[in-house]
Amino acid sequence: MKRRSFLKTTGYGTAGFLLPGLSFAQGGAGTFNPLKIPGLLTGTSRGSVKHYDLKMQTGLSNFLPGLSTPTFGINGNFLGPTIRFRDGDDVAMHVENTLGEASTLHWHGMHVPAAADGGPHQVVKDGSTWNPEFQIRQKSGTFWYHSHLVSKTGEQVYKGLAGMIIIDDEESRNASIPSEYGVDDIPLVVQDRRFNEDGSFQYLSSHRDIMMGFFADTILVNGTASPYFVPTTKKVRFRFLNGSNARTYNFAFSDDRRFRQLSCDGGFLERHIEMSRLVLAPGERCDIVVDFSDGNPVDLISLPLDGNSPFLPRGMMRNMYQANTPRFNVLAIRPQSNLANSEELPQQLTAMARLDEGGIDRVRAFTLGMAMGMGMMGGGRGPGGGGRGMMRNSGEGEFSINGRSMDMAVINETIPLGSKEIWEITNDTMMMHPFHVHHGQFQVLDRNGVSPSAHERAFKDTVKVGPGEKVRIIMEFEDFSDPNQPYMYHCHILEHEDNGMMGQFVIV
Repeated sequence: MKRRSFLKTTGYGTAGFLLPGLSFAQGGAGTFNPLKIPGLLTGTSRGSVKHYDLKMQTGLSNFLPGLSTPTFGINGNFLGPTIRFRDGDDVAMHVENTLGEASTLHWHGMHVPAAADGGPHQVVKDGSTWNPEFQIRQKSGTFWYHSHLVSKTGEQVYKGLAGMIIIDDEESRNASIPSEYGVDDIPLVVQDRRFNEDGSFQYLSSHRDIMMGFFADTILVNGTASPYFVPTTKKVRFRFLNGSNARTYNFAFSDDRRFRQLSCDGGFLERHIEMSRLVLAPGERCDIVVDFSDGNPVDLISLPLDGNSPFLPRGMMRNMYQANTPRFNVLAIRPQSNLANSEELPQQLTAMARLDEGGIDRVRAFTLGMAMGMGMMGGGRGPGGGGRGMMRNSGEGEFSINGRSMDMAVINETIPLGSKEIWEITNDTMMMHPFHVHHGQFQVLDRNGVSPSAHERAFKDTVKVGPGEKVRIIMEFEDFSDPNQPYMYHCHILEHEDNGMMGQFVIV
């Protein structure tokens, strides 16, 4: 679509999407850019193994007119290609590091051996190559990969070390769901960024950026500022990834049209459900299908969290920083005329077996704590509160799980292979934390004793835990044991993870 035709259909003239607090049209007044679609990496077969080559590299990106931004990327200047796996494949990953500094690549949400997980212990030094091999052992879903270097995850992901993963299986290949990548199956990696006057990224300009997590004023989608997308089919599947460091999005459409949610994190819901809002915290993913057969232009937006949302900050934190309360545009959508027909969605997407509490081997308790917690200054009601007084500099115990900050030398939990456990996650702070567990997928049992809503009843690997909330999850620890290589569990607000809200477990 030409720029003039696009502007005519937006109804915004040359003003663009300029909104209080956040800037959509950072490219300049009236400038809109076609949504970039990350390249698709399907691997090269050598015998029975598929090989994938990934190169972490520095680059220059053009987000703003006339300015270049130093960035990190994978097989490119910023972000990485979408990696496509198939259930049952044996894969060999070849991760080359040319960044000039150490890094890692973690396969977020994937069920792989600890030594291949890409966490803080699998460091890829500058000038070296990491070559993990594993089998794809999970059902179809939308996942992602990103840097996980201890104390530098936030900075490296912010610079661009992240990308999407798609896993296919027999079920997904045979379902009548939009599936042509880049046409009616569209990845949306949504991130926020701040820019200095010279075009460089701004990161961690104040202690608040650590305490609340890093929020920025410019929205990028697949690394595109002020993006627009032109559907060519009546139905489009959007694969959402909240790739931001800290921002939670409340996705909706500007005309309040409804859509069908297909999945959350680790795979399909049993049946698609009709929604008009989609709240995703950092690290969470979701596939939806939207009907554009009316041909009307519409904008994908993010709304403020509802005033009664359990995920809003409480007390002094809510007064200190209105972190997730702005409304802003994310993506302009302008369907072409004569849209191609799309099939009707199937009534059932998958057979979903809910894990029950029978035969539980152990219940573990995890309390999330901050120096400024429910007890005002860190003396909260649970073991996460340590009475530390005023906030200290980052890295000195400001963030904790069960009263302990991350220590690479400490294994916090030891789990027997084949066990089924319930983890009780209590948030003893005044803000929401998205809690992520490596190794595989879990199911949410309840929130403060109430069964989860339909939209989060699929398998998940990251769950929002609101201030003062207790969330119980159930998980089976299968296939892999290694007494020496740990998996992680942590808050997926990356500044919290980098500053102590992370722990380690081994499976034996």
